[in-house]
Amino acid sequence: MAAHDETVFLLDVDNTLLDNDRLRGELMSHLAREFGVENRDRYREILEALRAESGYVDYLGALQRYRLTDMNDPKLLLMSAFLMDYPFADLLYAGALEVIAHLGAWGRTVILTDGDVVFQPRKVQRSGLWDAVEGRVLIYVHKEQRFDDVARWYPARRYVMVDDKLRILEAMKTAWKERLTTVFPRQGHYARDPANLARYASADLTVEHIGELLNHDFSGNAMNGAAPGQERTIRRQP
Repeated sequence: MAAHDETVFLLDVDNTLLDNDRLRGELMSHLAREFGVENRDRYREILEALRAESGYVDYLGALQRYRLTDMNDPKLLLMSAFLMDYPFADLLYAGALEVIAHLGAWGRTVILTDGDVVFQPRKVQRSGLWDAVEGRVLIYVHKEQRFDDVARWYPARRYVMVDDKLRILEAMKTAWKERLTTVFPRQGHYARDPANLARYASADLTVEHIGELLNHDFSGNAMNGAAPGQERTIRRQP
């Protein structure tokens, strides 16, 4: 069993540490350019249907399902190359790696993300995030339901979860209560969606950009979760 830590920082990947919206946009542009708008739209429909089923965006799974609809076009075998060969380090938000190093001064850092068992690990590895957390990577289907696994692998007195989805943060806070401090970077389409902002509880700490965590003190009483309605916000420095 791993040694018990005072604090463990759990870090989401997509739209938290790297710009997954940009990846999706570039993929759709690539598919339209190389395979046509009709094929792009068909792939996008499959992608959304699969996301509704699995709970995460499964790019490669959608390609597999798309291929079953047209086995006669050999060009389809090239569709995955864009994803597998993508330079994921280019997607990192400014300051993302520095934030991981900064948090590492206060406690152990762990990647905790949802995704498949092929593409998501490749994204984490090729972006440099795997090395940044020294291989401490957990990938699930519904991470907010895996507290026992997280606590078994990385036992700690308290946890900090950094995620762009208020739905995830609210579910984890409900389950882990005061043992967890939630941090919400307002990045990506989920974090900017007014419906999500209205539907789910605020996080303990809100930042406009992941890099702003470099200004935050995570020691001692600064770790305590805010009372309802008293969430803290860090604003971008002028």
